[in-house]
Amino acid sequence: MDASLYVILDRGAARGRDLGDLLAAAVAGGCRMVQLREKTWPSGQLLPLAERLRAQCAADGVTFIVNDRVDLALAVEADGVHLGQDDLPARVARPLLRPGMLLGISTHSVAQARAAQADGADYVAVGSIFATATKPDFELVGPDLVRILRSEIRVPLIGIGGITHDNVQEVIRAGADGVAVISAVGAADDPRAASERFVTLIRAARGLTAPRPPL
Repeated sequence: MDASLYVILDRGAARGRDLGDLLAAAVAGGCRMVQLREKTWPSGQLLPLAERLRAQCAADGVTFIVNDRVDLALAVEADGVHLGQDDLPARVARPLLRPGMLLGISTHSVAQARAAQADGADYVAVGSIFATATKPDFELVGPDLVRILRSEIRVPLIGIGGITHDNVQEVIRAGADGVAVISAVGAADDPRAASERFVTLIRAARGLTAPRPPL
């Protein structure tokens, strides 16, 4: 698992482009972890796309995560599942997963992050770091929440929400192990170049802080 740049594939942000093409571009740009996020299609309709993306990730050695759908993640043998605060709690979801599957949890407060770690999350997403149009009902927490959590959350911390090339280094310097992005890559004119730029900026920011342990 290398979540330095965690690209979330979302049809709504893709501007009509094929998610497989976006995945290929993100991977070519240095992304090593992706998530399939789909809020409207039922699992049966989403299955063929999930299978195709899963196979593509397996061929490229990229970690493949499914958002929300534990059943779909199991069906396509995804590397993991990512759940929000309104989905199955981590303590309920963990026993359903295959041994070795990753469990990621979205959090918006210190209490939620602590609970996610205690209940078996393999990584904790923190957000929304900045304002974002992807989630109009976002809870804005800012990089300060990452700083607060860094000293006590042992699993990787992933900043999410409104992250761009202009602010990604602030998030990494606050203590995040990586960042998750949707529109900043998925809606970019050149997704490969956008991914490459993120990877370059993340590496540079890490050079200005204490070394982080491998994810």
